[in-house]
Amino acid sequence: MITSKFTPMKYSFSYMVNSMHAEDVKLLMKQSSGKSMISFAGGMPNNDLFPVKQIDEIYNELPDDLKKLSFQYGPTSGFPPLVKSVEKYLKRKDLPVDKNKILITTGSLQAISIITQEFVNKGDVILTENPCFVGALTVFETYGADIHGIPIDENGIIISELKDKIKSLKVKPKFLYATPNFHNPAGIIYSLERKKELLEVLKEHHIILLEDDAYNDLYFKKADKVLTKPMKAIENSGVEIIYTGSFSKIIGPGFRLGYMLASPEIYEKAETIKQALDACTSNFTQILANDFMQKNKLKPYLKFLRKEYFNRKKKLQKCLKKYMPEEVSWNEPKGGFYIWLTLPKHIKSTDIFKQSVKKGVVFVTGRTFDPKGKKDDCLRLSFSNVDKKDMEKGIKILAKAVKKVLSQ
Repeated sequence: MITSKFTPMKYSFSYMVNSMHAEDVKLLMKQSSGKSMISFAGGMPNNDLFPVKQIDEIYNELPDDLKKLSFQYGPTSGFPPLVKSVEKYLKRKDLPVDKNKILITTGSLQAISIITQEFVNKGDVILTENPCFVGALTVFETYGADIHGIPIDENGIIISELKDKIKSLKVKPKFLYATPNFHNPAGIIYSLERKKELLEVLKEHHIILLEDDAYNDLYFKKADKVLTKPMKAIENSGVEIIYTGSFSKIIGPGFRLGYMLASPEIYEKAETIKQALDACTSNFTQILANDFMQKNKLKPYLKFLRKEYFNRKKKLQKCLKKYMPEEVSWNEPKGGFYIWLTLPKHIKSTDIFKQSVKKGVVFVTGRTFDPKGKKDDCLRLSFSNVDKKDMEKGIKILAKAVKKVLSQ
């Protein structure tokens, strides 16, 4: 009789599967695609806004050699013509592309994941804003980071809170993660003064900044464009800044295209990590995106998107003013996808969700964006994906749910 020294089969999962925010992301994606729901949950463009005709034209006009190449593996660093196009695109934002290198990634979330893998061991400290983009929180948790959230106000991360946190820590944070332009979920944009104050603190303590700038081009008014200046574009800041961006909000999430701009030393390690993750980003979508940029289709498309999202934002705010009780307040975003509602401190957005989902309306609860998964007196509404014809009905239902919870 043969006996084994091993116990009967039980799955021995790694600690990397234990992200509490990963379950929030799964639920969020499910809610965002629910056909029968009025969804304010999805932080994504509406399907009717995609440049389908332009992409059709681009593909049909591609020469056969490029069509064949689009089915092939490509360089880990990215399709070279697209890298050049992104360089030109970032130069127009005054970003220091000559002193840094661009890595094309499979969405900007992969860029965040690569940087986390490059710098973070289990137990290392990462600083984030609170609230914070839930996708980034999931990545940080997956790699076992000790995440410390810093509160924000309408102008950005609160500097006094950041200083106090750094002072209280026994170890140096590996980096600070921030989304300064049209923040997800809070919808704010950092003031130029706050950006400079933040850089001063990071410089003093020699802390790296991971600057996530996925919504940079989606300002509503031309006068506010100056506010979108990336921190990495501020000369002589003295801070090591890794800059990430995405095509998800300006062409389509299905392209799965993002990029990072980083110093050569950081880039080299990042490229090695990416090679091990997926070898390369899809040549197919890179070739299409490159032609979209080279044939000057991006600029008019962005103009269309800005007008569309501005009108959606105005409609949503009109509905909020009409139906929401006075105890609820919200910001007025200057761009992006989101309106962040603040509730009375004793009210939980999860309780509101339980009521609204029964009537067919979903949103994202505040606790989803808290690094500790606890603070729940806010909620996020996205105006980018919801059908405009359903917007008023959805807010009316949501407001009734809020009033019911308030009365309990």
